Amino acid sequence: MTPETVRPDETRTYDVVGVGIGPFNLGLAALADPLPDVDAVFLDQRPGFGWHPGMMLEGATIQVPFLADLVTMADPTSPYSFLAFLKATGRLYPFYVRESFYPLRSEYDRYCRWVADRLGSLRWGRRVVAVEHDAATDEHVVTAVLVGGPRDGTRETYRARHVVLGVGTTPRLPAPLADLAAAWRAGQAGPGPVVHSADYLPHRDALQAAGSVTVVGSGQSAAEVYRDLLEDVHGAPGRPGYRLDWVTRSPRFFPMEYTKLTLEMTSPEYTDHYHALPADLRDLLGREQRGLYKGISGDLIDDIYDTLYRKSALGQQVPTTLLTDTEVVAARHDDGTGEHVLTLRHAQLGREAEHRTRAVVAATGYGAGVPGFLDPVRGRLRLDERGRLDVTRDYTVDVAGRIHTLNGEEHTHGVTAPDLGFGAWRNSVVLANVTGREPYPIERRIAFQTFGLPDEGPGGVPEAGREATEVAR
Repeated sequence: MTPETVRPDETRTYDVVGVGIGPFNLGLAALADPLPDVDAVFLDQRPGFGWHPGMMLEGATIQVPFLADLVTMADPTSPYSFLAFLKATGRLYPFYVRESFYPLRSEYDRYCRWVADRLGSLRWGRRVVAVEHDAATDEHVVTAVLVGGPRDGTRETYRARHVVLGVGTTPRLPAPLADLAAAWRAGQAGPGPVVHSADYLPHRDALQAAGSVTVVGSGQSAAEVYRDLLEDVHGAPGRPGYRLDWVTRSPRFFPMEYTKLTLEMTSPEYTDHYHALPADLRDLLGREQRGLYKGISGDLIDDIYDTLYRKSALGQQVPTTLLTDTEVVAARHDDGTGEHVLTLRHAQLGREAEHRTRAVVAATGYGAGVPGFLDPVRGRLRLDERGRLDVTRDYTVDVAGRIHTLNGEEHTHGVTAPDLGFGAWRNSVVLANVTGREPYPIERRIAFQTFGLPDEGPGGVPEAGREATEVAR
């Protein structure tokens, strides 16, 4: 039987249909909510909001100040701000006394859930399967399948003038570990888990019970997983200890660069400059700039060292090895021993060695792609030579400028793409595109630096701006 297809409102054409409800589309929903000229709806296949549940480690903080919430950098007066959440939940004074700009990760997740509960434009349990273009009306038709509940399998269609992609990024594994993880999931390489860090918490007990764990990766997630496992490496009542190793292809365990002039690279001016560069140069810079947002917080690096020192000071050898400049180039499972065998290559030495472990956590990052539900409008999309979305400066990806993307533009816009603090600015641009006005004033120049040459192209400072900069200095 063909699934029933219905329109939630046969006469309604939305100004915005958002696909996916992560922090960025949730922020767009919150900013759109009070606007009388924006009729918006947001769809997500999950039953409710959840932000990196597999990495919701106790005590972990987000890496940006609380001002980088869903709305404040666009509208400090919004009732959906983080401070409004604290006040409403009786937590404002404790947060004030704590004297830290950085909310707990669990606290930020709870804040987002609080906002989501107050918005009437969110539709959960809807998996978008197609976005089509209606040439007769120049509108988009978004088809979603209901997931769970009494109407499971029912298809709904929504008509939209603008579509905003907020599907985010997906976990990525290097090829050798992807094959090993697939074999483990199929029951062909077990029993020790081989998981991405996004699924760490549901598998933590199994990882600790495996007897040996290897963490692969260089960023904050790898460090948090290593630190979490390190605490109980000698065992706990009723649980034996285990070996814990950390392997990274980075030349060192580098801290996230967080100086103020470097932070100006998360600015409209630098984004202008970056976007105007040739694609191959952007790709090169993207690799070189990983330390700006994919490094480890300095406090966490110090805490890891202090924990190693504390445990070793008790007279016990800590069963761990930390390997830098080392890449996993091959992986297999040894059925005879029940171990996973990783072939490691040390870049400086140019030599390879085998490393045996019973479990693996791959904190190897995330990546964006072209969602399959865009296949019906693929001919209208802007794609680069590598098949990636060619995102315009104002975050659109189609020839008509009606399909927008949030956090799918790292290869075109650089470090601001995943930055929570820049989300409200980007949403201000999207809403200006939708409404033809600036419901939230867009601050186009915030940096003291000039990223190109003065008066010559994107990133340059015009005469008036340069004079203001000189006065400020």
